[in-house]
Amino acid sequence: QVQLVESGGGLVQPGESLRLSCAASGTIYRLNAMGWYRQAPGKQRELVATILPAGSTNYADSPKGRFTISRDNAENTVYLQMNSLKPEDTAVYYCYAAVQTRSWWSFYDYWGQGTQVTVSS
Repeated sequence: QVQLVESGGGLVQPGESLRLSCAASGTIYRLNAMGWYRQAPGKQRELVATILPAGSTNYADSPKGRFTISRDNAENTVYLQMNSLKPEDTAVYYCYAAVQTRSWWSFYDYWGQGTQVTVSS
C-alpha cells in the first residue's frame, strides 16, 4: 500500500557530506511526521531527526548542528543533509513516515528498507 524508497547512502570519508532522500508513494491520503532513524551494529535503532508538515523539526543530540532535515510536501519526500560526517555516524539509516491511507483511518508508521551510510578513512 505504501512504500518508502531511500537513496543517497554510501561510503564517505570523515568530514565529508552526504544527502539522503526518501520518497513515499502508494495509497496516501495524508502524511504527518516524516523522519530518519539509524541503527549501528550492535546498537538499537535511534532517532536522528523528524519533521512535521509545517516544518517543525526535532533532532537527536549527536547530529544536531551537523544534520539538517527537510521535506517537500508536494513530492512526499523527506531529505537528510549530513555534513561533517564522523565514523560514529556509520549506520543503516531508515526513513519513516506517519501515513493516513484513508480519511477515516488513523495514521500509522511506515518504514523504508534502510540505506547504508559508512564513514571511514
